[in-house]
Amino acid sequence: MAEAHQHIAALLSEERVFEPPPDFVAGALVKDRSIYERAEADYQAFWAKQAERLAWFRRWESVMDWQPPWVKWFVGGTLNASFNCLDRHVEAGGGDKVAYHWEGEPGEQRTITYKELLDEVSRFANALKALGVGRGDRVAIYLGMVPELPVAMLACARIGAPHSVVFGGFSSDSLRDRINDAEAKVLVTQDGGYRRGALVPLKANADEALAECPSIQHVVTVRRAGNEHAFTAGRDHWYHELIEEQIPDCPPEEMDAEDPLYILYTSGTTGKPKGIVHTTGGYMTAVTATHRLIFDIHDDDVYWCAADIGWVTGHSYIVYGPLANHTTSVMYEGAPDWPDKDRLWSIAERNRATILYTAPTAIRAFMRWGPEHPEKHDLSSLRLLGTVGEPINPEAWVWYWKYIGGGRCPIVDTWWQTETGCILITPLPGVIPLKPGSATLPFPGIQADVVDEEGNSVPLGGGGYLVLKRPWPAIARTIWGDPDRYVQTYFSKYGPDIYVAGDGAKRDEDGYFWLLGRIDDVMNVAGHRLSTYEIESALVDNPKVAEAAVVSRPDDVVGEAIVAFVTLKSGYEGDESVAAELREHVAKKIGKIARPHALIFTNDLPKTRSGKIMRRLLRDVARGRPLGDVTTLANAEVVEQIHDMVQTGARTEE
Repeated sequence: MAEAHQHIAALLSEERVFEPPPDFVAGALVKDRSIYERAEADYQAFWAKQAERLAWFRRWESVMDWQPPWVKWFVGGTLNASFNCLDRHVEAGGGDKVAYHWEGEPGEQRTITYKELLDEVSRFANALKALGVGRGDRVAIYLGMVPELPVAMLACARIGAPHSVVFGGFSSDSLRDRINDAEAKVLVTQDGGYRRGALVPLKANADEALAECPSIQHVVTVRRAGNEHAFTAGRDHWYHELIEEQIPDCPPEEMDAEDPLYILYTSGTTGKPKGIVHTTGGYMTAVTATHRLIFDIHDDDVYWCAADIGWVTGHSYIVYGPLANHTTSVMYEGAPDWPDKDRLWSIAERNRATILYTAPTAIRAFMRWGPEHPEKHDLSSLRLLGTVGEPINPEAWVWYWKYIGGGRCPIVDTWWQTETGCILITPLPGVIPLKPGSATLPFPGIQADVVDEEGNSVPLGGGGYLVLKRPWPAIARTIWGDPDRYVQTYFSKYGPDIYVAGDGAKRDEDGYFWLLGRIDDVMNVAGHRLSTYEIESALVDNPKVAEAAVVSRPDDVVGEAIVAFVTLKSGYEGDESVAAELREHVAKKIGKIARPHALIFTNDLPKTRSGKIMRRLLRDVARGRPLGDVTTLANAEVVEQIHDMVQTGARTEE
């Protein structure tokens, strides 16, 4: 294999460095690098120390049992996730602390304390038991961002029933497939939800799915929107009526550390859904530790993870991590631009949020809308920012730092996956100097590497495949019902002791990790393996550009031609002169080889409700293929608009 094909080219350079602010360091939980040294000297002892922050019914006999690729953590230990999130705080006198400040899209607000949350969780746990749900039974949850969603999750955890949360934006077909794969016994849903002022008929979608779900015995419906829907006697139950009949006391099940806590199906799958299984002890240890140390959690923080609980980010960093750390969180039901483009900032101001964790895609949308929207609000309470979901380009990072953080807040850029369960690469904000666009260094105890096709470490400055070389407590234990697929997907390329993330990455001369996107998004252009992320970052570096997505199409001359979909900031129009300017800008930033062959200017890019750009659909458009499934998109109409533009030749070709 030629050298050019051995590595992923790492062309983009970023020289700016932001040191931790002295006033932040003064109050930080971690102030020096000794935590890294201790964790590297004995990573099992490091994780055992983190596990001791939880309440265990029975202490583990051994920290880890690793028979590659199979691993067990805290062997012999027993605990309960719901107890760790609720009871122990209430028993210690912390029941009056706010667990969630919740706001509905129409504007209603609720404040829920830890004691109130514990009571409702206990009532619903008893209700599930009354419906015949027992230890090991699976419960499907198909809800919007309402308080009953964490209640349902914690109630399942309380009685030892693994939950399977299905994102509320998924279609009935997607819900059906996930219910059937897990063979769920009960479905928890709601009559309807809100999205940009429109009603989302969740119960109607669920009924359509349930026509082909023989395992479902009962359906519990939360009354939210008051819309009409079918009601099947004997099967359907109102949530509020069920919990009224129950007492607020339900003893938690004593779960083995390796008992499944939940199944979460990865998004964007085709064919048979891929159910990622996370267990109780290791997962709770890792999400509690990473949430506390990465976000520098203090008792008076008001923390806001602006993701959806339907994704792993919400499982780990809206529900289990924050509640285990007795944190006050903000939870919002709706869209960030409804009814106005300053909705998020009004919520942050009203609740005096101190930490905000959101997606780069959302940040680029905020950039496109302009800084005047956050500038209407007092965001001085913020002290730390975070990003999650995909690599953040440097200019979006700096915009976030300047306009949202006021130039005073460190940014923790986080890399992790559904399968990893917790954040693995990220800065500790009181210790690590930041470079815009870099997730910086592995979390203490994590051993990551960048390797070539043969599995050899790529020298600093080069790009390749991101791999993990030792297990961590929150690693997914299997794919539900398909252990062979688990091994084949994650542990077959380099052997059973090397986890292959499926992402490209590079390390700079300081050893900092820069994520380059999915390996599927790497293009072979004239013998060079180029990352779409680097080209996108170079485009967004131009002051006229708000957002960009890059894909490839087959080309007889260069192998794969670069196609860039570009959204400009307000006040700019896409034409031949702007296209020429952007091509030259990319050439100057990372080299002529990366100049886009085709530029398509569009008002928006197709995104999932979680904020990820659907490059797969853009690749279909660029290659003239039929469009794939668009049911999970927040803006499905955008794909058709772009498709029509391309078909009618509305693009500039070099």
